[in-house]
Amino acid sequence: MPSIKILSLSLQNKIAAGEVIERPASVVKELIENSIDALSAKIKIETKHAGRKLIRVSDNGVGMDAEDALTAFERYATSKIRDESDLFNIKTLGFRGEALSSISAVSKMHLSTAFVKAADQSMGTCVSSTGGIINEVKPCLAIGTTIEVRDLFFNTPARRKFLKSDNTEDHQIIDVVTKEAISHYSISFALIMDRKTILDLPRASSRKERLIQIFGKELFDSLIEAESDYGWIKIKAFLSGGIRFMASKTDQYIFVNNRPVRDTGITHAVYKSYGDALTGNKHPVFFIFVNIDPQRVDFNVHPAKREVRFVDKGAVFSFINYSLSQVLKRELYYSEGLTKISADSEDVTETYTPHAGFSCSAHQQIAENIPLYFPDYPGNIPYIYLGDTFVAITGKDGLTIIDYHAAHERINYEKLLKKADIPIYTPLFPQNIRLAPAKYRTILKNLDILNELGLSIDDFGHETVIVRALPSFLDGADLSSLISDIADSLANKQEAVNLDASERLGSARKIFAATIACHRSIRGQNEAPDSRGIASLLKELSATDNPSYCPHGRPTKITISLSEIKKMFKK
Repeated sequence: MPSIKILSLSLQNKIAAGEVIERPASVVKELIENSIDALSAKIKIETKHAGRKLIRVSDNGVGMDAEDALTAFERYATSKIRDESDLFNIKTLGFRGEALSSISAVSKMHLSTAFVKAADQSMGTCVSSTGGIINEVKPCLAIGTTIEVRDLFFNTPARRKFLKSDNTEDHQIIDVVTKEAISHYSISFALIMDRKTILDLPRASSRKERLIQIFGKELFDSLIEAESDYGWIKIKAFLSGGIRFMASKTDQYIFVNNRPVRDTGITHAVYKSYGDALTGNKHPVFFIFVNIDPQRVDFNVHPAKREVRFVDKGAVFSFINYSLSQVLKRELYYSEGLTKISADSEDVTETYTPHAGFSCSAHQQIAENIPLYFPDYPGNIPYIYLGDTFVAITGKDGLTIIDYHAAHERINYEKLLKKADIPIYTPLFPQNIRLAPAKYRTILKNLDILNELGLSIDDFGHETVIVRALPSFLDGADLSSLISDIADSLANKQEAVNLDASERLGSARKIFAATIACHRSIRGQNEAPDSRGIASLLKELSATDNPSYCPHGRPTKITISLSEIKKMFKK
């Protein structure tokens, strides 16, 4: 008997759904993009139980007549392309003809729609399906289009099993809606999750207004604007100047022809534009909007349309890098006496100012009579400042290089976890922090842990929290970036569906403590302590449980033994 067989249509559809529909957020993305292509001015998204139980997307777009409503459930059914040439001139968001058929194959779906040009615009068509099989078609009252998706993955339990916690899936849905709202600012968006309004964005008149609606004026005012036009390619960007850098890459958005995408080439072009400004664990916030001739970009390289391929990616990279460098060279600088970006982003002139305690003639040697660690620390320890966050100390065992910010992280991290007697700083005026919706939800769910770690934070409403007190070592820190990074760290690192409540609490506490401990160091990494500060640092570090590594696993110190040094010099 033949061993090769054609799969059943039902199984074909489930396999196709697996490529397009990875999680509830994938459904939200596909349905929103269909609504956008339908020329909708208002889009409303409702979910229950992180999209597992219900996803409902309603719009006031042009809708469909009865025939199109039925055809839309078929695989490869689309109004966006007609022949092969259209694949290389894509001007819409949904074009593959897989959205409704893929979603219906793994859910119980109900569609109600009315074609706006029909004689009776209130009379529409309702179509219901279960597992991709249409089981009811009837006339109904409708305005625009509403699609309900219930019991997602009910017939593919293996897929359902791989979904993450409700918090993680909700975070993904918020991220999808946020990106679509950023790229289509002239459309009003509302997101309601478990009957609670998460986003309520009226129509904006510009990208600037939409970004302020979502992220707040404080974040937007910390960004600089860049714009450039080269005929077949244009760029508009809002990105970090010399003020706001983050500990993670979450606040980075790329849009190509209004489509949210991931592209390592564009990301690399942005980072390279900063020259040597991005040292250590510092990442810029950026919103990059690229408009390119549709015939010079291929959107059909990923089933979920998350990636693109450029005809000339080198030209795109060079254009973006040059355009941003021209703005950053004027706006971005370190404090006087430190690295400054020149007119050519690749030409960086370093003028490091010597720090207190640095003396080449006195200390640039290997001294065998000064041990690195000993019971009675002197009032100061001579050292060599190497740049960035590194100092070198001589001792009887050789040369030890210390990352003093990693050392500070370890010290503060253990103090926070052990609930040590850390002085608390109370600002004269509490500070309000506006957060992106997903981050706001994460912070609210973990206020008890943050308060326990010394950060006194309350809910202020409207995606805003108020910071009333904080550990003293955070005095002067960028609190907006700190709170944002805390939310990101938990969302990125704690996929905690398999942990019980106590384990989740412990995991969150460690994640938050690590983020809080390192944050002040990230912001002040060009301020080397003096020799007295180095002595105090080493004394505190030696008293920690794990003095060799920071909370993120990076070494706090590396020792090159005298014997190793002799080998290097062939002695």
